[in-house]
Amino acid sequence: MKYIINLAYKTSEAQVINFVKSFKTEGILFGDGKRNIIKLFDLDGKTINIKSFKIPNLVNKIAYKYFRKSKARRSFEYATLLLEKGIGTPEPIAFFENYNWIGLKDSYYVSEHLECDLTYRELVEIPEFPDNENILRQFTQFSFHLHQNGVEFLDHSPGNTLIKKSANGKYEFFLVDLNRMNFHSQMDFDQRMKNLSRLTPQKDMVAIMSNEYAKWYSAKTEQEIFEKMWFYTTEFQEKFQRKQKLKKKLKFWKS
Repeated sequence: MKYIINLAYKTSEAQVINFVKSFKTEGILFGDGKRNIIKLFDLDGKTINIKSFKIPNLVNKIAYKYFRKSKARRSFEYATLLLEKGIGTPEPIAFFENYNWIGLKDSYYVSEHLECDLTYRELVEIPEFPDNENILRQFTQFSFHLHQNGVEFLDHSPGNTLIKKSANGKYEFFLVDLNRMNFHSQMDFDQRMKNLSRLTPQKDMVAIMSNEYAKWYSAKTEQEIFEKMWFYTTEFQEKFQRKQKLKKKLKFWKS
């Protein structure tokens, strides 16, 4: 088993290793566990989160051994980079990789567990959510900050940003599900707008986000920002609906 642990948790190394080794039989299940399994453990009074990634297929087993970094390692390294850039994410603790003669067998990402007040999904599904527009505008500022730092979060979708309300009425944002990211010296206009396309199908929310983004991004007008953001949002929604229809057809034929 190969692993790297955050130096801040070096004194807890043996305990973290034991959690990973006993992952199948211990820990509290968090979420539905349909794809990746997440369990919670108590580390000296602090709740930590261990994510066991879905066992890769044969091609990916080989790829992750010889050609690509595992999802667990990318999550750990990307979290470290985000924190260096001043971008919120649960503190990375460690990653573990198990290999056999074929390739990667399984992998685990260990991080701090954060309790949040909401995610972006609540803003989409509950229009009357308290302080809705204010949260949406602050989220847009957070997204602009990502883009200014060259962070292209490829899974920038409704459930992957945890939102916590601060005592002063401000909101804090923390990215999760980090294994798919690109880092650029700078992001162009289309990259920025496309990166916001998976968040909501609601035109009024896109209008608010465009209005707020325009306050910070002076290279384009609010109208140009809205038109491009809505174009990529519509494009994504159409692709998503086609995939859903195809899945239903496949399920019908299988049954």
